[in-house]
Amino acid sequence: MRRIVTTDIGGTHARFALATIDGGKVTGLSEPVTFKTSEFASFQTAWEEFGKRSGGDLPEELAISFAGPVDGELLKLTNNPWVIRRALMKEKLGVDRFRIVNDFGAVAHAVGELSADNFAHVCGPDVPLPDEGVITVIGPGTGLGVAQLLLDGGAKRVIETEGGHVDYAPLDSLEDKILNHLRRSFRRVSVERIVSGSGLTNIYNALGAIEGRSVSQPDDKTLWAMALEGTDSLAAAALDRFCLALGAVTGDLALAHGAKGVVIAGGLGFRLRDHLHRSGFDDRFIAKGRFERRMEMIPVKLITYPQPGLYGAAAAFAQAYP
Repeated sequence: MRRIVTTDIGGTHARFALATIDGGKVTGLSEPVTFKTSEFASFQTAWEEFGKRSGGDLPEELAISFAGPVDGELLKLTNNPWVIRRALMKEKLGVDRFRIVNDFGAVAHAVGELSADNFAHVCGPDVPLPDEGVITVIGPGTGLGVAQLLLDGGAKRVIETEGGHVDYAPLDSLEDKILNHLRRSFRRVSVERIVSGSGLTNIYNALGAIEGRSVSQPDDKTLWAMALEGTDSLAAAALDRFCLALGAVTGDLALAHGAKGVVIAGGLGFRLRDHLHRSGFDDRFIAKGRFERRMEMIPVKLITYPQPGLYGAAAAFAQAYP
């Protein structure tokens, strides 16, 4: 058994924890320490602060969940000025071994390792996730993350994707109007323009324009609170459309992947846990014409583990360096 540092680096926050691994498995995770990335000049200075708070020298092995592309020598976050250079990891951080995975790839690694009590039932048969075949992992947050987990004879393989950038497909006349409105602002409307944190604002503004009313311009956080609390009827209508779209695209991806199970992750996914059942998500998920019977047989779960990015990054490291 040994300890490693595991990190989850996003556009707004960077989370650090110590993980214990043994025999290719994560056996423990310390209480995370969260920093605002805007308050640190670099990953190195945040790393040093975590070391001070941990009260000693940090382990020389590191797992990173990274909110951006992980190919190449130079890694840049999408919404964060931090830069990570693979060749300088030893010099800057003093680590001998490291593993860097995409942030949603890390979530998929967590899905492959966490026990059944870390998932809540959403729709479909109330049975455990399958132990063979593909599990589609999808999560609305700052963007729309999508990954696949392939389970094959005990082997687990994570396939990172950019499935959040497929084309948005409206399914009724109101969604046709929403799409036409968004085309005035975006050359191409992907599902991420609808099913993400800022997607609710896009829907809200489109519905206001369709009704010909002047709407306020709350920030994303305020709008989400208004929608979830039901204090604004237009925000509530936008949330209903958000959940319908989430159901449709989740079903589309599960069908495209040949999935035997689906897991919804991400901070927004967890916040929607009480709303999904009454929103029409279920109906949109299975509404795939001749394949409705197949879709009805797919269990859809919501991950409830609080730090899947940290756990999944550590799991990916443990798999690579058992």
